[in-house]
Amino acid sequence: MKSLSAVCSALLLAAPSFAEDTRPNIVIMMVDDLGFSDFGCYGSEIETPHIDGLAENGIRFNSFYNTAKCHSSRVSLLTGLYCDQAGSTELNRGVTIAEVLGKAGYSTAMVGKWHLNKQPTDRGFEKYFGHLSGATNFFTGDNTFRLNGELWNDFDEDFYTTDVFIDYAERFLDEMKEESSDGPFFLYVAHNAPHYPLHVLEEDYRKYEGRYDEGWDRVRIARHEKQLEMGIVPSEWQLSPRPELVPAWDELSEEEKAWDNRRMTAFAGMVDRIDQSTGRLIQKLKEIGEFENTLIMICSDNGACPFDRTKGAEFEPWDSRSYWCYDTGWSHVGNTPFRLHKQSQHEGGISSPMIAHWPAGMKAEKGSITAQPAHLIDFMATAIELAETTYPESWPEQPEVEIDLLQGKSLVPIFNGEEREGHELLYFRFSTNRAIRKDHWKLVTHKASQWELYDIVRDGTEMNNLADQYPEVVKELSAFWHTTAVELDRLSEKNAAPVSGKTPPILKKSGTVAGGDKNKR
Repeated sequence: MKSLSAVCSALLLAAPSFAEDTRPNIVIMMVDDLGFSDFGCYGSEIETPHIDGLAENGIRFNSFYNTAKCHSSRVSLLTGLYCDQAGSTELNRGVTIAEVLGKAGYSTAMVGKWHLNKQPTDRGFEKYFGHLSGATNFFTGDNTFRLNGELWNDFDEDFYTTDVFIDYAERFLDEMKEESSDGPFFLYVAHNAPHYPLHVLEEDYRKYEGRYDEGWDRVRIARHEKQLEMGIVPSEWQLSPRPELVPAWDELSEEEKAWDNRRMTAFAGMVDRIDQSTGRLIQKLKEIGEFENTLIMICSDNGACPFDRTKGAEFEPWDSRSYWCYDTGWSHVGNTPFRLHKQSQHEGGISSPMIAHWPAGMKAEKGSITAQPAHLIDFMATAIELAETTYPESWPEQPEVEIDLLQGKSLVPIFNGEEREGHELLYFRFSTNRAIRKDHWKLVTHKASQWELYDIVRDGTEMNNLADQYPEVVKELSAFWHTTAVELDRLSEKNAAPVSGKTPPILKKSGTVAGGDKNKR
């Protein structure tokens, strides 16, 4: 039998010594339905000084990918797997970052939108405040709000989700600091904003009145010019044209202009409030002495959303009875300089801003921009490396969870200013929208219509379809996509069926499909 001292020594070796623990804290912030260009540091006229400050003193990615959809991006972020590979919302073939880091001695907390099965407190988060639903009323919430696993309905007249999420983030940071002494923590902030309904505080709305009088065409050109000036996109990438069924701003009636102006004003105010709340979070990290050794990563779950599902247009956007959405005219601005939108696997659907900031650990040049491709699946591998732990082969705590092969690769080499060994390929799929990226090639289809091929390094806005010139590349990459879809992502043969060869459908201004030529190529 081992002596008591031997047992104690073994336990001390197994668990990190928080008094000497220098591993970084990790904060991941995901915003909802925010386009590639909607932060100031990615070209926007919206004022986001706190987020821009993180970019100025950290790094920005210009080829960072999500899955083009709310729930699937959350699955990939949390597990390091592709969505269906992980079991989709059930997460029954993957563990979460919170589960892995919790086992490695991290305190874990989450605020915001869950949008998956069960609750965060069932999947490794020790603390949670937010809503389990996929979207909520910003002023009145819904019946899915939970605090640490229990129903929460303490809504009052000052309730506004973006602010309250950070109220609880601050509370959880204080609690984790008190409970774990100098131990590291993982905090996941999943904002509901700026997802519709476009609920905005009146003070934030008033700040942007008049800024969108010139309309979407001129605003988009201005964003692109700013992107070129900052170097966030290469000059060789063409600015994609306005969608076919979206009218020029000058063709709208004065009434139409006024309505679309107001909708974008509301959206801008929502993004501004995200930045204000980010400033509060930064200040809290400084107050508790953790800012320098905290890795902060900020991204979006998909490109800007074109779907106009407006109700209650007669109410002001700071009235909980309103339910405004904007449409393709402004989502096209949000996704500058790219084509298409949320749900699409073209760059407008899957390209996310991604800002990483870590004063104590980042060696890359401050304010630098990296073109190295990366994906939400990389967050798990990054967290594992920084936590000095390993990806599990099994998860006895939940026998129903069958661990699948980790797909992500650590971002740490990029943080160190190095060229990492990238992904052999990156796979994308939502519904019948598909894509695969391998080296400089990207193969993509909208609504499983016909495969399009792009040299995505030289032609990041997908303006020059090379499918007819390189049929052998189309054949090779489409085979790669099919194999990955069936063998790794567990799609049925029906869902992975060959593309139709039809002309891709186009979108109405409302974001709905207008149909397309049914003739084959």
